[in-house]
Amino acid sequence: MIKPTMEINHHISHSVSQSVSRLLVVGDVMLDRYWFGEVSRISPEAPVPVVRIERREERLGGAANVARNAAALGIQASLLGVIGADEAGDTVESLLRDAQIYSHLNRDKHISTIIKLRIIGRQQQLLRVDFEEAPTASVLRDKLSQFNALLPQHDVVVLSDYAKGALVNVRDMIAAGCALNKLILVDPKGSDFSRYAGASVLTPNKSELRQVIGDWSSESELTEKAQNLRRELKLQALLVTRSEEGMSLYTEELTRHVPTMAREVFDVSGAGDTVIATLAAMLASGKNLLESVEIANRAGGIVVGKLGTATVTHDELFQHAL
Repeated sequence: MIKPTMEINHHISHSVSQSVSRLLVVGDVMLDRYWFGEVSRISPEAPVPVVRIERREERLGGAANVARNAAALGIQASLLGVIGADEAGDTVESLLRDAQIYSHLNRDKHISTIIKLRIIGRQQQLLRVDFEEAPTASVLRDKLSQFNALLPQHDVVVLSDYAKGALVNVRDMIAAGCALNKLILVDPKGSDFSRYAGASVLTPNKSELRQVIGDWSSESELTEKAQNLRRELKLQALLVTRSEEGMSLYTEELTRHVPTMAREVFDVSGAGDTVIATLAAMLASGKNLLESVEIANRAGGIVVGKLGTATVTHDELFQHAL
């Protein structure tokens, strides 16, 4: 069996030496709202469908969905982020309690909680409406101090960046994690990955990677560019999620392509959250890097067959492995 890098082996040994492996998720916290209804006519006011809402659901989104996925796999998860002092923030806190996730959320009275509202008709998403505001500077300073206080209590850190403002101090967070020898996984966003330098594992999707390294015409060119990026950012591993092409793992010792496990793609919402949460959970439990990637790939293949932001359980992973 291919071993992970020596650095990741060391981090894993450090994690499993603790009585309980704890995961700290930090990032942009959201509330995903789903309004389900029937579509039977077109509006006389404009050429759009009329949806008669019959049912509503609320789920944890963004970084909160990462924590929810980790908790569903039995990992003790904590969540650090910013929400508004509003009804949606109260709902997020309630959902975290239901999922048995430790909440360390900061309530910012100057903003509203980020909401993604999806309107579903006949099991098809017809419209998404986003409500979002960036956190204020004072709350972000408090969050960085809280991160530094929570860090020693956790074995693995996931930084979930949706570019909504919660991770403006990500460089400082990574530096603090490295100083304490923590395993740090980052789901990145944007065209500047330099702020993630020094992380243990970076997990961009194909389009996110293309923004940084440009296009490629062959697997060999992709490998060269990906490995150059990994070395430039001093990453122990770069894991690229590639939709129907599966995943590609790049470390100092190996390049490995893992084919997709998806049987049917119904909804890709939150699939990246499931992948990084599963990867973190498996590494925290003591599995090696390659095995953790294969299990995370399996989890991603399962969750895209579900509607909306969803989770995968140990039982589902086991059943799909048979």
